Amino acid sequence: MKILLVQESDWLERNPHQQHHLMDRMAIKGHEVVVIDYPIDWPKDKESNGFIYHSEIYEGVSKVDDSANIEVIRPGFIKITGLNYASLYFTHKKEIEKQINKFKPDVILSLGIMNAYTASRLAKKHNIPFVFYIIDVLYALIPEKAFQPLGEQLNKRTIKNADLVLTINDKLSEFAIKMGSTTDKTLKIDAGIDLKEFNPDLNCDNIKKECNFNDDDIILFFMGWIYDFSGMKELAIKLGENKEKYPNIKILIVGDGDSYDELLKIQEKYNLYNQLILTGKQPYSKIPEYLASADFCLLPAYIDEEIMQDIVPIKLYEYLAMKKVVIATELPGISKEFGYNNGVEYVQSADEVLDKVSSILDNNSYDGISSSGREYVKHNDWNLITDKFESTLNKLIDNY
Repeated sequence: MKILLVQESDWLERNPHQQHHLMDRMAIKGHEVVVIDYPIDWPKDKESNGFIYHSEIYEGVSKVDDSANIEVIRPGFIKITGLNYASLYFTHKKEIEKQINKFKPDVILSLGIMNAYTASRLAKKHNIPFVFYIIDVLYALIPEKAFQPLGEQLNKRTIKNADLVLTINDKLSEFAIKMGSTTDKTLKIDAGIDLKEFNPDLNCDNIKKECNFNDDDIILFFMGWIYDFSGMKELAIKLGENKEKYPNIKILIVGDGDSYDELLKIQEKYNLYNQLILTGKQPYSKIPEYLASADFCLLPAYIDEEIMQDIVPIKLYEYLAMKKVVIATELPGISKEFGYNNGVEYVQSADEVLDKVSSILDNNSYDGISSSGREYVKHNDWNLITDKFESTLNKLIDNY
């Protein structure tokens, strides 16, 4: 099978998501994968010069398994806000058409907005099955809010054009149908976990030494892109203002993002160098070790943030697989996916996290909560998820 995947995010630098796991595993199974992507964080690239981003091709790319072999094509664009989208439309359209003629994909899979709509039209023109994969409310992630209504309309048109709409949780399936999909062409394929890699018994002595953790420390863990709405700034300030009350609590943040520099300032302001550990971005292969060192895993995002309402980040499954108690704000997608007795404890804001940690420890309920979480996700093995994904695409292609 030849898969052409189109997205408007950075395939190379962003942390692994559903599509990275699936495409690496599909490549290992012998399928050919070509990705067209977009370096979404180009405005933050201080070393970049000029107004033109020149197209690039990356061969032999892998994200979660070194034996994967994926080609990533990055069309050029104009590096001026507003003009970047206009130029992206033309360069991505040209590249999608080129790959249809050169690569001759059996299916086109898209996770974008503008280039997804373009790909859906070109797929119809060339009689190629088109799959729209929804893992986020994408239009709400557009940095320029003035463009978000346009993004929503493009998503609706893409869904209308799609032969199949895939989602990763029930709330996103509801969202897809609300946006114009139908029940018969909407399918949920759960997020997965590598249960061998995310092993609760994994040794983490090296991480504890690296981060200067003591045996009596309580480690609160967050990984991934640090959005402004992630709640990590608020939690860090709360700890800084109450250091004496929580002397053994340490926050370990693995990743970078919008709030990273502000967290550095909070670390300095409250002298939290020993209690707020910021590692920056780390190789995905090292994540299980970091996770093993933790006691609690966090997702204290703003409860009213629009883009967080329907999503269930893949890392929650990895947290639970590692037999950690997850503390998250009571977002609709998460509460619908995991319920209330399956390893996730809910708060209403980041300000409540430290008290929730203390309550769980004081009540000696940690082991029961963490065990229930591991039990809940033990069937989400990536091998099973990939097999289901593969058979779904094969069925679509065979029946097209």
